[in-house]
Amino acid sequence: MAAVSKSPAPVIERRHQVQERTGLTRTAIYKGMADGTFPKAIRLTDRSVGWLESEITDWINQRVAASRNQKAAA
Repeated sequence: MAAVSKSPAPVIERRHQVQERTGLTRTAIYKGMADGTFPKAIRLTDRSVGWLESEITDWINQRVAASRNQKAAA
């Protein structure tokens, strides 16, 4: 019998975790979502949201790359 390959389940981070990882305030996170510069939240319940860890990691990596490219061009 062949082994079934399962991809890992997506990890959802809550706002306080996202704030801690990014260094952004709550206001900055929601402003970034509104203007399209930050990943959109996922509705978990009527009163709670979360963000995909992979999307937050990608956003952080993009910010690092942009920062490094600006310094190299200067």
